[in-house]
Amino acid sequence: MSLVNQLNQDMKTAMKNKEKDRLSVIRMVKSALQNEGYRLNRQELTEEEELTVLSRELKQRRDSAQEFQAAGRDDLTEKLQQEIALLETYMPKQLTEEELESVVIETIKETDASSKADMGKVMSAIMPKVKGKADGALVNKKVLQHLS
Repeated sequence: MSLVNQLNQDMKTAMKNKEKDRLSVIRMVKSALQNEGYRLNRQELTEEEELTVLSRELKQRRDSAQEFQAAGRDDLTEKLQQEIALLETYMPKQLTEEELESVVIETIKETDASSKADMGKVMSAIMPKVKGKADGALVNKKVLQHLS
């Protein structure tokens, strides 16, 4: 089932159960997907493009949650954490530390990287492999550890 179909099903369920917060997040995701479709001048997005939009929405919420937490706004942080948890249900299964570690090591070998100067080459090779399955900041950190 495509992401849009899944969102439509979940939206109907949220409406029936009168879950306002859940409904709000689902509508926001659908809107973001529609906007991306308009931007690309297409009606249907590929699975990868849908994943990109979801990742972007998740990142925005995580960044905002950090900002709110730093400002002592626990009420807003809690609301964003709930939104993040809901958005994560639509993401593919995340890689474990060990799985990510092996992908990083394999990619470093493939690109013949040996120093931090090769960081860009490694990151451009690894990100398509882990798109939506691992946080970019975590991938960056792992690559840096192995290139040091």
